[in-house]
Amino acid sequence: MIVVLDANVLVSGAVAHPGTPLAILIDLVRARAFELVLSQHIMDELARALTDPYFARRISPADSQDYQRLIRSRATLTPITAPVQGVATHPEDDRVLATAVSASADYLVTGDRQLQRLGAYQGVRILSPRDFVPLLQP
Repeated sequence: MIVVLDANVLVSGAVAHPGTPLAILIDLVRARAFELVLSQHIMDELARALTDPYFARRISPADSQDYQRLIRSRATLTPITAPVQGVATHPEDDRVLATAVSASADYLVTGDRQLQRLGAYQGVRILSPRDFVPLLQP
């Protein structure tokens, strides 16, 4: 199963409380329960978001670096090769969709409700972390 995680999921997962869907999802990333595919765009968004004051108050710079290294070590980076334009409400979200299409992902997991409303795009199912996690648990 090939899965793209949006940067909003990754950054929220960095500070998620144990037992929540986001924390469980990051545990599944650690356990390599699925093939995580990201683009450099998503990695850059993760790095930028972790410097936001909200997250900077909740995760130390050292832990932030460790977390980014963990995500990079578990992910396959894919180039964005599929053009997606004007599908999402923001160009950044089009790039996330383009990552999923370029990777031939089965799922895009995002906290973005506008993307979730699409339901699917070019064969990629779009789910929230809460809806995705049960698919991987017995």
